[in-house]
Amino acid sequence: MNATEMVVLLDDAGNPIGEASKAGVHTLDTPLHLAFSCYLLNDSGEVLLTRRSPEKKTWPSVWTNSFCGHPGPGEEFEDAIMRRAQFELGVDANRIELVLPHFRYRAIDPTGIVENEICPVYVARISGALQPNPSEVADWAWISPAVLADALEHSPAAFSPWLGLQFPQLLEAQALPLVAGAGA
Repeated sequence: MNATEMVVLLDDAGNPIGEASKAGVHTLDTPLHLAFSCYLLNDSGEVLLTRRSPEKKTWPSVWTNSFCGHPGPGEEFEDAIMRRAQFELGVDANRIELVLPHFRYRAIDPTGIVENEICPVYVARISGALQPNPSEVADWAWISPAVLADALEHSPAAFSPWLGLQFPQLLEAQALPLVAGAGA
């Protein structure tokens, strides 16, 4: 968004210990910080996948969940989710549901940039037609969870590491329907 967007730094137990600029926090030695992932579902039970813009600092041009973000200091998760849905996809998020409250991961991008996040995972719906921000989203597709499971099994490198880690947990939590039409 802009160079002054702030993220919440965390200790190993997940307690806030400070803040840092989003633009400067993702480095070769990224400190643990707070984030979220959101999966958007349509009425047919399909999930929205997005391909990250080639302009993204980490994992450019890979397919991932609908959108991600960082709540700012003092910002509620639902407010951050609505803000990022509008910024990345040009839509309003609604029916926001927390499904994986304790998800945490650390991954290293091919360039050496580290993601190190406590990252609760949400499922939501949207209102309106998608109008993706090209600086965030290069492409998008609605896909059934069953097709996504097959794609992750056969081509895991095409997807972000957090999607690969979150997806099986979402299925286990029954947050994503495996049968087309089950989300209505």
